[in-house]
Amino acid sequence: MSQQASSTTSPNGPAAAALIAAGLGLVALALAQVGSEASGSWKSAMQALGNSWIPGAKGIGPYSGKETVGLLAWLISWAVLHLALRRRDVSLVLAGIVSLLLVGLSTTLLWPPVTHLLVH
Repeated sequence: MSQQASSTTSPNGPAAAALIAAGLGLVALALAQVGSEASGSWKSAMQALGNSWIPGAKGIGPYSGKETVGLLAWLISWAVLHLALRRRDVSLVLAGIVSLLLVGLSTTLLWPPVTHLLVH
């Protein structure tokens, strides 16, 4: 009587969700930065958001609010994507490409010549 090894693999959807969510968080951070440069009221809102929960945030200005926006976008998108993909096998190559494209988009938005074009 032979015994076969049972190989079960976990779905890779949660890993894809984590990759894509990281890129979405970076894009949200970049958009918060561009918004702060474009609008004084948005900059004040970012300052108030950071001051609402980060001790000592007054010393770093609206950066604390921008980071909060990025953090919330990352966590929320990760939770939503995890729930949507948790039982699925998806292409990790495609998820990696999407994530890299999002990182590229966020980097482009933060590049001073592009930010200047969008703001002025």
